[in-house]
Amino acid sequence: MKKNICVFCGASEGNRPEYRLAAEQLGVLIANQNRRLIYGGGNKGLMGIIANSVLDHGGEVIGIIPERLVKAETAHHNITRLEIVENMHQRKARLSELADGFIAMPGGTGTLEEVFEVWTGMQIGYHEKPVALYNAAKFWQPMLDFLQHAVDEGFVRDSFYKTLIVSDEPQSILQKMDEFIPKDLQRWVKK
Repeated sequence: MKKNICVFCGASEGNRPEYRLAAEQLGVLIANQNRRLIYGGGNKGLMGIIANSVLDHGGEVIGIIPERLVKAETAHHNITRLEIVENMHQRKARLSELADGFIAMPGGTGTLEEVFEVWTGMQIGYHEKPVALYNAAKFWQPMLDFLQHAVDEGFVRDSFYKTLIVSDEPQSILQKMDEFIPKDLQRWVKK
């Protein structure tokens, strides 16, 4: 079982109630399955909602947040452990180090940047951890269409594209993450 689940998501709630519900549901599952939430340490938006959901159901939450965001009063000080780092680069490195797998929920540019970095890291061989998109209210569909376009145009290998776990059901995501077997992506290794 993938114990430490890193969730990337918005510091905003978005415009649909389905996003809030998705964060709450994923939080309940993480707690009830004795997993641990690893996330960006914020108390606002979907970040705060999922952290509170895990905590409300008896789970553990580890947050990693840069000093700048603590000063902006967005840190969640009531979680199991809050680690304060100097910058975003250190935050992402620490999230990646602690995680057994990654889930991207709806979010903005930060969420996009985080999920693409860990997914690319898998492609290059920096890790063999599963990467998933929680497609609540079909949020990720336009990006999935673009990624298929990138496959069709020869910029993303289809075998790599298929490593991405995509579902609108949190239980399915966690199960697929547990069953994940890394693909042979050895083209980056010199022979």
